[in-house]
Amino acid sequence: MRALPSLSQRLATRADLPALESLMHAAIRELIGPLLDAQRLEASFEIMGVDSRLIDDGTYYVLEDGSGRLLACGGWSRRATLFGGDHSAGRDARLLDPAHEPARIRAMYTDPSFARRGLGRQVLTLCEDAARAAGFKRVALVATVAGEPLYRAAGYELDRRIDVPTTRGVTVPCAEMSKRLQVD
Repeated sequence: MRALPSLSQRLATRADLPALESLMHAAIRELIGPLLDAQRLEASFEIMGVDSRLIDDGTYYVLEDGSGRLLACGGWSRRATLFGGDHSAGRDARLLDPAHEPARIRAMYTDPSFARRGLGRQVLTLCEDAARAAGFKRVALVATVAGEPLYRAAGYELDRRIDVPTTRGVTVPCAEMSKRLQVD
């Protein structure tokens, strides 16, 4: 296991897009891949990926080491889209009502070399804190089979299991989950 380097956190910029795409590709292939058959793994790339709207909205975080290498990323959104990247169908830019609708936790990925070492939890905490500061009382997300254990450990509850359809003729198993945010 690699030693955990000193990390810094910041909001992602459009200049990070190539590194984010590379990180996401590796995470999907290496962390989700062993849990799905080959067809569903390849179909996962259709429903996951970079959502540049989160970057533009200033709600997408990265953790990086001292050399600037991205080790984890994830964001939250005040918009209705629940999951998917720029290329995904069914996106909805409608602003959510914090009094009645949950913020969205979106596009959480960790470098496979640093998985299960607290980086995802750190990014998730940044997102929850920011959503809370924006007035949201709940957060919701769609978890992959690899991400579900992190969210359960962080207090998320399963709302329902879903099979996300793809144009490849297969579905990708996911879980809709949510959590009430503690208000200080």
